[in-house]
Amino acid sequence: MQTILDQLGGEPALRALVNHFYDLVETDPRGENLMRLHFRGHGLAHVREEQFDFLSGFLGGRKYYQEKHGAMEVRLMHAHVPISLVDAESWLALMDQAIADLGHEGPHVDKMRAAFRRVALILVNDLREWGMPSDGAA
Repeated sequence: MQTILDQLGGEPALRALVNHFYDLVETDPRGENLMRLHFRGHGLAHVREEQFDFLSGFLGGRKYYQEKHGAMEVRLMHAHVPISLVDAESWLALMDQAIADLGHEGPHVDKMRAAFRRVALILVNDLREWGMPSDGAA
């Protein structure tokens, strides 16, 4: 049985998707806060590689991220990052655009989009500052 990664076109197609997605993050106004969040970390060059590594395993391919870092606990990896619903929706919108721009379609893409949506929404948290819990104040 083919994995979603296989159906997408393998690692070269995933690499192209990740790179196009981050090109959009860098150039589309919807990516402005996503860029700010990534620059608080290791920057976009680092995250391009880490995203490819993570998504390879997530989509059924080689688990590069797990080989490098151990467990792939996505909530734990992002627990210190203030991620709003707007940020999650921006990520999803830009990924949807990257998928469409590269001509990916079909049932495997629908499954991939649904999985991305589930993960993006579980990352939403109440941190108002980098690593600082919200105290309920505006």
